[in-house]
Amino acid sequence: MAGIAKLLQKTQEYVKTKEFRDYITSTHFWGPVANWGLPLAAFRDTRAPPDIISGRMTTALVLYSMAFMRFAYRVQPRNYLLMACHFTNVVAQSIQGCRYMKHYWFGGAKASKPLAK
Repeated sequence: MAGIAKLLQKTQEYVKTKEFRDYITSTHFWGPVANWGLPLAAFRDTRAPPDIISGRMTTALVLYSMAFMRFAYRVQPRNYLLMACHFTNVVAQSIQGCRYMKHYWFGGAKASKPLAK
């Protein structure tokens, strides 16, 4: 319990520093925060029907996020918040890509259509 109290005290002290205020007011922070809309929307869309998924856009978003994940790691200072955002987007878009392939390539579209009488 003492360890948690000490961690909370150190966190409170750090939040009061100029370094933290500079970070919160920088694009190094707000860029990734704004970018979190992409993976959150993709995870929300996993409940939508798979016939609305665009295979090309999903592929483009996976490649885009993989490229920027590398950028976020290579830039100095490293932007771990941006890297986590793009990693999450790769996971979310991969799920969407699997749903797309299952629906269009592996018979999901045929199975979901009602039989004609």
